[in-house]
Amino acid sequence: MEKGKFVISLDFELHWGGVEIWDLKEKKDYFTNARIGIPKMLSLFNQYQIHCTWATVGFLFAKNIDQLRKIMPDNRPTYSNNALNYYSIIDQNEIGFSEAEDPFHYAVSLIDLILKTPYQELASHTFCHYYCNEKGQNIEQFEADTAAAQKIAMENFGVELKSLVFPRNQFNKEYLEAAKKNGFKVFRSNPNVWFWQKNHGRLSPIFRAIDTLFYISRPLSFSHQEVVFENGIIQLPASRFFRPFMYKEKSIRKIKLKRILDEMTYAAKNNNIYHLWWHPHNFGNAVKENMEDLEVILVHYRDLNSKFGFESKSMGSFSRR
Repeated sequence: MEKGKFVISLDFELHWGGVEIWDLKEKKDYFTNARIGIPKMLSLFNQYQIHCTWATVGFLFAKNIDQLRKIMPDNRPTYSNNALNYYSIIDQNEIGFSEAEDPFHYAVSLIDLILKTPYQELASHTFCHYYCNEKGQNIEQFEADTAAAQKIAMENFGVELKSLVFPRNQFNKEYLEAAKKNGFKVFRSNPNVWFWQKNHGRLSPIFRAIDTLFYISRPLSFSHQEVVFENGIIQLPASRFFRPFMYKEKSIRKIKLKRILDEMTYAAKNNNIYHLWWHPHNFGNAVKENMEDLEVILVHYRDLNSKFGFESKSMGSFSRR
């Protein structure tokens, strides 16, 4: 019988994760701390032999703004909400020339470090942090976006990306074939629980937050049979978002961690897959405390690996099936 698997995927985006939401003047320390935290995270992954998928926004791959403009597709997303079109801040020269000048919109040095660290998979979070379920855009624009993501990854790092994570979890099954045309094989889908599969409006994030403390869903691991293999496309469900440490929530810190540890144990004992995800920048407000919590999880993984053969795997490893 196939043993349980522990999958970690990260949505690596920095400021591109919410240009229309975050005022960079107010968030510079946050993203600076996030960049400081990434090498620490990689060191822990190396220490505990953790295979991790870094789903990275394509803009971060660029060496400089000239290369970025050269690779940007002509067929760009035409969102009804133009604030979501992040090409506009490039067109208006609101980003710096390169990573040395602007570490919030470029990350070549960090991507290079990811590739030099054992067990890490470089993957895609689309080229421009593309929103697949927003009004106004279309599948042809998405296909152009995924082509640009592959082009810049190959041009700068010689890597063909296998795995893709949809920004803001806007998973769109109709778009899978378009991404497949550009070489993608494995996609992170949303957890198979009622408050993820159906939109409950403003209540959805509340239900998800409650579930980090109390059992209002089934165990969030899933069997190997629940991984969808269809027409050469693999849909790998997420399990849980690793909510970062917050000082105002210090009193419930151990409860949130216990929820994850218990789910990992359930997955290991039942030969299931447990897929944890977060954004590297989530650690930006409390790098030390978040690294401590992450190490608790990794120590628990090591114990489960020893007792039950629980294995660490990247998203891309599933493509070899």
